[in-house]
Amino acid sequence: MVDRRRRSGGRRGNQARTPKHAIEQLPWNPPINVDRPTEPLDEDGVRAIHDGAMRILEEIGIEFLNAESCGILKRAGCRVDEENVRMDREWVLEMIESCPSTFTLTPRNPGRRIVIGGRNMVFGNVSSPPNALCMERGRRVGNFDDFRNFLKLTQYFNCIHLAGGYPVEPIDIHPSVRHLDCVHEKLLVTDKVCHAYSLGKERVEDVMEMVRIAGGLSHEAFEAEPRMFTNINSTSPLKHDRPMLDGAMRCARRGQMVIVSPFTLAGAMAPVTLAGAVAQFVAEGLAAIALLQCVNPGSPCVLGSFTSNVDMRSGAPAFGTPEFIRATQISGQMARFYGLPLRASNACAANAPDGQAMWESMNSLWSAVQSHVNIVYHAAGWLEGGLIASFEKFVMDCEAIQQIQRYMDPALTATTEDDVAVEAVREVGPRGHFFGANHTQERYQTAFYSPFLSDWRNYEAWERDGALWTAERARRIWKAILAEFEPPPIDDGIREELAAFVARRKAEGGAPTDF
Repeated sequence: MVDRRRRSGGRRGNQARTPKHAIEQLPWNPPINVDRPTEPLDEDGVRAIHDGAMRILEEIGIEFLNAESCGILKRAGCRVDEENVRMDREWVLEMIESCPSTFTLTPRNPGRRIVIGGRNMVFGNVSSPPNALCMERGRRVGNFDDFRNFLKLTQYFNCIHLAGGYPVEPIDIHPSVRHLDCVHEKLLVTDKVCHAYSLGKERVEDVMEMVRIAGGLSHEAFEAEPRMFTNINSTSPLKHDRPMLDGAMRCARRGQMVIVSPFTLAGAMAPVTLAGAVAQFVAEGLAAIALLQCVNPGSPCVLGSFTSNVDMRSGAPAFGTPEFIRATQISGQMARFYGLPLRASNACAANAPDGQAMWESMNSLWSAVQSHVNIVYHAAGWLEGGLIASFEKFVMDCEAIQQIQRYMDPALTATTEDDVAVEAVREVGPRGHFFGANHTQERYQTAFYSPFLSDWRNYEAWERDGALWTAERARRIWKAILAEFEPPPIDDGIREELAAFVARRKAEGGAPTDF
């Protein structure tokens, strides 16, 4: 059960503060999904999509734009015609059978360990937008200062469980050394599970080494269990590119988690029907996971659902739509059919942290709950279809995620004699009220969720206090968080070793930028 001793209850909602903290939040407690999954397809429907995916793999094939991967697959018995690879369904199913359905990721702080798979849910920060947005300075190209501030929010919020890719791309750092500066900063400012971009040998190998150093690990200990992860995307339709496959295979060889996330937008990069789009997503995802299991059987892999639709009037991606919800639910059925953990996203197409942003995000988040998604990527801060990282939206999303965390609390579904509360009803009777009942007095401080952002006061009280809309309250909160932020502790020797590694790799030129 979640410990809520630090929270305060009552009608004031986000006004309940202590001078010590910008907000009072729920403690670190990655939720367990207590609900049954929503399953829109019957058994015949699941089999139909499975058969469609297998026919794509057997009859059409996937292009592997990576010579090494083609060689591996050819030696494994796949039919390889230059870059086109066709796979027999029996072989694919045999390969993915070796994937663990549940495993643990352990960052430099073992107290931030997370479990992937089963009924476990974890949430990660927004990753990879080229632009940042806040109410004070508007929309601008990403920079290292904004990057660092988003990392501080990632560390601060207990409902964010992993530090994904760059929360905003710091364009002011040269691409050859960007990964060194960014991951170095991430390992100092956060102690949560870390990510590596699969963009060439040097970037992946450097990040794995930095994560190893930060954890104070030997090479053997680093490879003994998953410590970090990468996420790769197919180039839909039906292609996996060279650097992503290279990085994924490097991580798999060393036992680190790989998420394979086809980017299948129905009507553009995938069939316009949801069944067709999901069948293509499954084919693209399983093809890469089968390769990784061929490289290192038992390496942890996650199937990443990123199936939505486009606006057929403009061609722009749409997220948080009814189709997105159903596609995620169906993807959940398919992931369970194959025994694989599932990743989805908190995505929206809105350009500002407004009502549209939140209804699309709530659709995305609750579809993840309904689908038994294990990793919610981009969970906090995403706007404009992934082109903006928003400070205000980050805070607003964390409020929504905390509500999901509270919703998962087993206390809300407890049915002991004390919870059914017949004696409390007897005490109050038909003419009393429950405010003063002993049953209420013993529980009122922890009985209900207390928000840090929502304002539950009446209109007059809200107006007297400045009539602040949600985004403005979120602005004040993230500013206060940054003002009080303190980085997690790290051993001085490890800090020095990390700095020395970064300096050496920079002197060597970092990573090539021409391919």
